[in-house]
Amino acid sequence: MAMGWMTALKLVPWGDVIEAAPQIAQAAGKLLRRPGKAPQAIATPAPGASAQEQLDALRQQLARLEEEQRASAALIESMAGQQAQLVAAVGALRTGALRLAWACAVLLACVVVLAVARWI
Repeated sequence: MAMGWMTALKLVPWGDVIEAAPQIAQAAGKLLRRPGKAPQAIATPAPGASAQEQLDALRQQLARLEEEQRASAALIESMAGQQAQLVAAVGALRTGALRLAWACAVLLACVVVLAVARWI
């Protein structure tokens, strides 16, 4: 089993992981802070404010929500890209493990043949 882990660790693109680490940490921090963040109340101007002031306040809030949505979409896109890299790495590991299993089977067959040849 130790050999499998060593092979797995060798196949991980560590340069990409280290390069993306600050972004991952920042995104994780944002995700952790979001649930604890108190929901913002709808911006309502003081009583007696004109309809235009109320409309402006709502437009500002809408712009803020759109910006948060864009940031969330960018974060999700980044995480999807990282997951695609992980899936590719796991696929490479699976292929390597299959090749290793075949090589072990061939080696075992060779050992058996040599042992039988030696004892005959």
